[in-house]
Amino acid sequence: MKLKLLFIGMVLLYAFSAAGQNCSKYYPMEEGTSMEYTSYNGKGKIQGTISYTVTNVVDTGGTTSATMAMNYKDAKGKEAFSSEFTYSCTGNTVTIDYQSLMSNQMLQQFGDMEMELSGTDIELPNDLAVGQELPDANMSMKMSMSGMNMTSTMNMTNRKVEKQETITTPAGTFDCFVIYSENQSKMMMASQNFPNRLWLAEGVGMVKQDSFNKSGKLMSSTVLTARSN
Repeated sequence: MKLKLLFIGMVLLYAFSAAGQNCSKYYPMEEGTSMEYTSYNGKGKIQGTISYTVTNVVDTGGTTSATMAMNYKDAKGKEAFSSEFTYSCTGNTVTIDYQSLMSNQMLQQFGDMEMELSGTDIELPNDLAVGQELPDANMSMKMSMSGMNMTSTMNMTNRKVEKQETITTPAGTFDCFVIYSENQSKMMMASQNFPNRLWLAEGVGMVKQDSFNKSGKLMSSTVLTARSN
């Protein structure tokens, strides 16, 4: 179950790595574009790598939709899971449909559980500016099996453009907007709150993402290490 929730969290945080080039100035949307990220724990030890590839792009009636293939490997290079999800760009905003986050592979892993998803999309406009507040997002997943019901939720709140900053990663040097959010997850009686910072570069997408505990200590970091298009 922990791995499945990790997958959902990673998609929510990283899915904007390829949004519409013709309706978003931040993220190129071209078939074949690929990005690789390396994930570290709070002490700088490699935890795994996440690869994304844009596999299909369709323009319909002013909306650009894309399919993104994702592959996660652990620190030993063993594939932990892979999936696909879709997102769209219309006018000035990129959005992700929450229902597309649940792949057939994940559904099979839940076995005989009945599942119901609800939520609001993550939105990111083109016209970012320091101090700007962004809409909250959330997802609720209700599962039922043999009379036992479980509900897990994930909320992204207090989203705002915190500052501009230039950072360097193995993939290059990038001028970024830094977006702060508080990511709250709850499953049964367990509840956690992880403040996050996301570095976004024009024409690139996500360059870096840091997660902290409630005391402000760095818990994990994900960094762009390679890209091609």
